[in-house]
Amino acid sequence: MSSISRGRGLAATMAGTAALAAVLAACTPPPSEGGGGEGGGGGEVAEGCEDYAPFIEMGDLQDTEVSVYTTITGDEATAQEASYEEYERCTGTDIVYEANDEFEAQIAVRIQSGSAPDIAYIPQPGLLQRLVKDFPDAILPASEEVAANVDEFFTEEWREYGTVDGTLYGSPLGANAKSFVWYSPSMFAEAGYEIPTTWDELIALSDRIVAEHPDTKPWCVGIASGDATGWPATDWLEDVVLRTAGPDVYDQWYTHEIPFDDPQVVEALDTAGEILRNPDYVNGGLGDVSSIATTAWDAGGFPILDGSCWMHRAANFYGVNWQQAQEGVEIAEDGDVFAFYLPGATADEKPMLGGGEFVVSFEERPEVQAFHAFLASDVWANDKAEVSNAGWVSANSGLDVELLQSPIDRLASEILASDEYTFRFDASDLMPGPVGAGSFWTGMTNWLSDPSTSSEQVLSDIEGSWPAS
Repeated sequence: MSSISRGRGLAATMAGTAALAAVLAACTPPPSEGGGGEGGGGGEVAEGCEDYAPFIEMGDLQDTEVSVYTTITGDEATAQEASYEEYERCTGTDIVYEANDEFEAQIAVRIQSGSAPDIAYIPQPGLLQRLVKDFPDAILPASEEVAANVDEFFTEEWREYGTVDGTLYGSPLGANAKSFVWYSPSMFAEAGYEIPTTWDELIALSDRIVAEHPDTKPWCVGIASGDATGWPATDWLEDVVLRTAGPDVYDQWYTHEIPFDDPQVVEALDTAGEILRNPDYVNGGLGDVSSIATTAWDAGGFPILDGSCWMHRAANFYGVNWQQAQEGVEIAEDGDVFAFYLPGATADEKPMLGGGEFVVSFEERPEVQAFHAFLASDVWANDKAEVSNAGWVSANSGLDVELLQSPIDRLASEILASDEYTFRFDASDLMPGPVGAGSFWTGMTNWLSDPSTSSEQVLSDIEGSWPAS
């Protein structure tokens, strides 16, 4: 199940996107003569289309069509389509957008039946790996133009997630940064609290809140998400594995080079439990520890607004949820809510957990390869930022972060594009489906619902569910 389809990605962007897209459509002039050029080598670049010249030069794009298949629906789909409008005007290519909540199952069916789209947005590196291996001749290796853009605008970690057996197939598209802690800047200021820069400082801050504010709790958490209940708890464990065991062990864990219940993972879950299973720490404004499992993930941070909770660990995309709790909530360093980086073991260790989508192509036609190169470029990233509301970021280093609509998105984008932070993709999205979107979710839910369940037992049960091949 994809990040977006289970609410982990760009969850429910604000309705203003649709209005903005309509304004852009009304203001967009018709294609200029020769905008897509003539002949196999592209043609004349129309006035105002200079940014799109590299793509126009890739072939005769005028009056062509490219089909796109994705999981991205709703208001975010409106923003996606709006981000292609200038490209369509300048190249003469019509982008036909199709989104499906059943993408993960249907993309394989479409490939197998010979009806694959021209372009697909793959929501998980694990799914990309499986598709390339199951259908070795279907997904094309990235073109020289796409590879050049990936090398220029993305870190090596992001390139690797789009690579299968040494060959680059997928270029990064959107992204999210999960290693954040939401808080109330005014509450912190009034109490004299500073942002922690290490894990030990985070625990010390939690203890100080317990001692100084006995009518509140340091943390509020919710992991209920319908059939996907438990996924926010998997993010907690993934974040802590990165901080206690390190990125190399994290890689060995999700690839099953070490067992799911390796002692280092048990230690990480116990460390997460120092917060999540601590009745002194949770669940501010919501109940006791067991209430975590029944509190909706998108409402888990709301008690911060009434002062009954101080901190909520969630991704940058959580920002779109605050308006559900209270109209007019301001996200800013001096606003109603903001977020700080979930610290590592030391101030110098900076792992970042996140997710995103990857663009792959199934056709060699010039218009398909040109559009793929556009999506891997800084041109598209900036076009997309201009039509998106809070909750969308990219790891593209060419993105002008000032175009992003929310300060937390700007912070997330800077971190994702920075070599100072060590990025790792969400492990559950990289694991086999029966584990990453199955036993891992349910195991973490049981661990929080039943205090008698030990970390060793829950991880051992998940290990037992790992497919034999």
